[in-house]
Amino acid sequence: MRAIVVNELGGPEVLTLEERPDPEPGPGDLVVAVAAGGVNFVDIYQRTGAYPKQLPYVVGSEGAGTVTAVGPDVEDFAEGDRVTWAMVDGTGYAETAAVPADKAVLVPDQVDLELAAAVMLQGMTAHYLVESTFPAARDHTALVHAAAGGVGLLLCQMLKARGVRVIGTTSTEAKADLARAAGADEIVFYRDTDVVEAVDRITGGEGVHVVYDGVGRTTFDAGLDVLRPRGTMVLFGAASGPVPPLDPQVLNRKGSLFLTRPMLTHHLLDRAELLWRASDVLGAVASGALAVRIGGRYPLAEAAQAHRDLEAGGTTGKLLISP
Repeated sequence: MRAIVVNELGGPEVLTLEERPDPEPGPGDLVVAVAAGGVNFVDIYQRTGAYPKQLPYVVGSEGAGTVTAVGPDVEDFAEGDRVTWAMVDGTGYAETAAVPADKAVLVPDQVDLELAAAVMLQGMTAHYLVESTFPAARDHTALVHAAAGGVGLLLCQMLKARGVRVIGTTSTEAKADLARAAGADEIVFYRDTDVVEAVDRITGGEGVHVVYDGVGRTTFDAGLDVLRPRGTMVLFGAASGPVPPLDPQVLNRKGSLFLTRPMLTHHLLDRAELLWRASDVLGAVASGALAVRIGGRYPLAEAAQAHRDLEAGGTTGKLLISP
C-alpha cells in the first residue's frame, strides 16, 4: 500500500510518498481501507518537530473507511463495517491502516465516509469545548477566533444551538459569510479592526464570558482583554505559534480570569467518553443539525500542498487526504 512518510523533520517537502507493507490485524485491531484522512495542525507540529515523534513515521491520525480484516479478540466489528477514528497515529495519510478497535466508531448509514473523516477530530474538539471546558449556555456571549476554520465553523453551530451569542473573527468577507451561516451573530475582521475595541462596542463594554482561541500567539493578548470579570480563556491551539510565558498575576489584574489549555486526549479518557462525544457529533451530522464543510481534497501525492495551504491560513473548513 502507499502512504505518506516523514523520514526527516522539516517543511512540507519532507512528506514522501512510499510503498509500505500492507498492515496485518493484530489482537484487537481492524484493518481498514481508508476512504479519507483528515489533515490537522498536529500533523504540521509533528512534521516540524514541535511535537516530537520517532522517525520515520506514517503521517496522520484521523480517517474513515471500510473494514477489510478483523484481528483476534475483536467482537464489535466485522468486515464491511464503515468506521471512523481519530488520534490513532500512522493512519490518516495511507491507503490502508491498522486501527485499534477500541478507538474506532461505527459510521451511521446517513453519513458519508468523507464527512465522518472530516468531522471526527474537530467535531469532538468542538464538543468538549462547549460541553466540558466551558459549558456554554443561553445568555452567554462567546468570542470564536478563526470562526471560518474547521473547528470554528463547528463551534459556531454548537454554540448557537445552545442559545449563545457568538462573535466570530475572520480575515475576509467570504469567510465572514461562512461564519454567519454557521451561527455567528457578529463578525470582527481581525486584520483590519482592533478586536478589543470592536468587542467592547458589540457587548456594550461588558465583554464576553468565554474566548475560544485556536490561533494562539497573534490573538491571545486581545482575547484576555475582551473577557469580562471571571471570564474564561480557552486556548486550544496555536496555529499562529505558541503563546509566550504568562505571569499569573495578569489574570488577577484583568478580572480574576480563568485560563485553560485543554486537548482532546484528556477528554477521551475511556471508550464510554469516546462513544458519547462521537455519537453526539455523528448523530448531529446524520440528522442535519451539524453541517460539515470540506474545504479541500488532496490525493496522497499532494499531501505537501495540503500542509502548505493549511499553514498559509487561507483555507476554510476541513482539508482531507483522499487515498
